[in-house]
Amino acid sequence: MAGMIERLLLSGALMLAGVAVAHADVTVSDAWIRGTVPGQRATGAFMQLRSSGDASLVAVATPAAKAAEIHSMVQDNGVMKMRAVAALPLPAGKTVEMGPSGYHVMLLDIAKPMKEGEIVPVTLTFSDASGHTTTQQVQATVRALNAGAMKH
Repeated sequence: MAGMIERLLLSGALMLAGVAVAHADVTVSDAWIRGTVPGQRATGAFMQLRSSGDASLVAVATPAAKAAEIHSMVQDNGVMKMRAVAALPLPAGKTVEMGPSGYHVMLLDIAKPMKEGEIVPVTLTFSDASGHTTTQQVQATVRALNAGAMKH
C-alpha cells in the first residue's frame, strides 16, 4: 500500500510539473494584409495577438513574399520611422495590436499584387518564456489598398 501511495504522489508531482511548464497559447484575430497595386513590391500584414503566458512573436513567413519581417513604427522628433525588430513581446493576458501605425509585419518582395478579398496563409512562430517555440498558421484576408490608413 505504501508503494502505491508513493507512486500516486510521484505521478501527481509529475503532472503538476507539467502544468508549471505549460506552453503559452496565442490567439490570433483579425489577420489582414493591405492590398497592393501592380509593381508594388512590399505591403503590411496586421492582426491582434493575445497570449495566455509571457511569449514573443519571433518570426513570420508566407509563400506570398520572399521575406517577412516584424517591424515597429515610432515617432522620432516628428518623423515616423520604421525598424525591423527581432521579436515582439506578448505579455500574458494582454492583447497586442499589430496595426498600420505601430508594430506590423512587412511582406517584402511579394510574388504578385495582393487583391482585395484574397486569402493569404501566414505562418507565425512564437517563443514562450521557457524558450519553447511553436508555429501557427493563420489565413489573412487582403483588404483594400486604403484600408487602415496610417495615422500621423
